[in-house]
Amino acid sequence: MYDVHEIRKDFPVLEKVIYLDNGATTQTPMPAIEAMNDFFCNYAANYGRGAHRLSIEATNAYEDARETVADFLNAPPEKMIMTRNTTEGINIVANGFGFEKGDHVITTLAEHHSNFVPWLRLKEIGVDVSAADICREGMIDPERIERMITDRTKLIAVGHVSNVFGSVQDVRKIVRIARKNGVKVLIDGAQSAGHMPVDLKELDCDYFAAAGHKGLLGPQGTGILYMKDPDTIAPSYLGGGTTAIADACGFVTKDAPDKFEAGTPNLPGVIGLGAAVAYLQKIGVADIEAHETKLARMSAKRLKEIDVIEVYGPEMRAGLVSFSIVGFEPHQIAVLLDKYKKICIRSGYHCAAPGLKRLGINGTARASFALYNTAEEAEIFAGAVEKIAKER
Repeated sequence: MYDVHEIRKDFPVLEKVIYLDNGATTQTPMPAIEAMNDFFCNYAANYGRGAHRLSIEATNAYEDARETVADFLNAPPEKMIMTRNTTEGINIVANGFGFEKGDHVITTLAEHHSNFVPWLRLKEIGVDVSAADICREGMIDPERIERMITDRTKLIAVGHVSNVFGSVQDVRKIVRIARKNGVKVLIDGAQSAGHMPVDLKELDCDYFAAAGHKGLLGPQGTGILYMKDPDTIAPSYLGGGTTAIADACGFVTKDAPDKFEAGTPNLPGVIGLGAAVAYLQKIGVADIEAHETKLARMSAKRLKEIDVIEVYGPEMRAGLVSFSIVGFEPHQIAVLLDKYKKICIRSGYHCAAPGLKRLGINGTARASFALYNTAEEAEIFAGAVEKIAKER
């Protein structure tokens, strides 16, 4: 197991606050920041647009980062598309799949809006969209999904880990069900990539989208979309970088991944993401998962001991805990934690309103942990929540 106090030195802001909003955005380590600064100071130039040395160096650094991320997730680099975030990756699939009137998509009520709203929008062109129900702990029954499949079902879209409940879905079983029925699967990995081992070759999903700025520790404005077969998706954008041949009569696109990355990419961001993922690889993601889940489960257990607090999610949760206090709105809890102990958490519906409303939950307060949080911080957090609860 790594030394959490040693790695905290790479995240200076942790000296100022107790940061427990990692489900929204993790902090970026100094080696990644230094990699981005190196780009700006020493070889800032456009990607693939020139024969001069700076352009070549920038292009190589960008592609090196792609290879680092692909290796981390065990996927071929040419099938790893660099995006702005998870949301963009999901929308690329939703808009480029070629759905037709009468097709059927299955999603779930455990989803973030980014893996829900793009599918609902397909109703505008006559696609049938179904949402699998969830239990009180935010779990999805794969057999329920299997019963929902029809002969017109084209795709199942499911989140790997709920950003509200911390529930880890049985995505492997869902993929096996989909394969048996000739259906493709998209996995929203925003809360799993970097927080737990993800092997895309072993998982065998068709599409996997994740954000760079969450578990992967990269800067905001970065993300990835893995496509098992890129030819199943038409590019959403075209232009510079996507085009192999063009004349007055027409054009031919390049192969993947280029045809999905139109225009000038976020070179410094992707380079920073590559450095951040290399940082994760050095620490070991299995150890990170063990550390984060230990803190979350310890915190959940502590909060459950307080009568006026309700804790949501399964006992075997991932690295986050959502809760409510009788007599307090979620935002009040967040404000008071910041005021008392400089604790940063998230509050509200967490962009996952359908599932919470289905269960009659009017928002939650959420603490989410990362590799750099400590047991001491978890204890301070629980103590501060208990203080708030006693103020009722």
